[in-house]
Amino acid sequence: MEVDSVTGSDVFTNIAFPMVFTAKVAAISLMLHAVFGLLIGYYLGRKGSPIRSVVDTLVTLPLVFPPVALGFLLLLILGKAGPIGRFVTGVFGVEIIFNLWGVVIAAFVAGLPLIVKPVQAAVQSTTISLIEASYTLGKSEAETFVFVVIPSIKKSVAGGLSLAFGRSLGEVGLTLMLGGNIVGRTNTLSLEIYNSVFTGEFERAGILAAILGCISVLILLLLKRLSAV
Repeated sequence: MEVDSVTGSDVFTNIAFPMVFTAKVAAISLMLHAVFGLLIGYYLGRKGSPIRSVVDTLVTLPLVFPPVALGFLLLLILGKAGPIGRFVTGVFGVEIIFNLWGVVIAAFVAGLPLIVKPVQAAVQSTTISLIEASYTLGKSEAETFVFVVIPSIKKSVAGGLSLAFGRSLGEVGLTLMLGGNIVGRTNTLSLEIYNSVFTGEFERAGILAAILGCISVLILLLLKRLSAV
């Protein structure tokens, strides 16, 4: 009886860190998606950009490229020996992989297409004429973006952010390569489910999976509510 009580309590051991860490990563990536996803989507939705197809391809890449393979490529670029990683380490004295920022980058890259594509489609289908009308009235590009574009696509932005948020919560492949799955340091909820199954702690894995499942259902309900507005 005593052994059973200890085993039951062990199910909840170390759940707090992956939950808090995942929430922190998701919150940071959500802010990054809100800023860069909106700007990139607006840029891709406009016409006449010579490098638009290149940017579009790079943004879409996480949707079609295997996550582990993409994570490996990013590891080569952002690691100590990579061009960006070497520059950041040399100038700022910090590393951007195998820590919080590596996991944030993984979540950001994974969710970026899910916010960019809805914004891009909304700009192309509904706001081009509004943008041209705003310019005709003498409004600047910044004024047009803030007071015309954003209000007209806010539904698409909200839906895209919800999808990107959900994607960042469930990311595994990219996170494994850029975060390293270091217990107590970079283990997210999704990685902790894998760790629990690997060590035979199926009850603990079930609890963690249920937590992620509840969050996913809430996101789905939010999307349905947004579509009904």
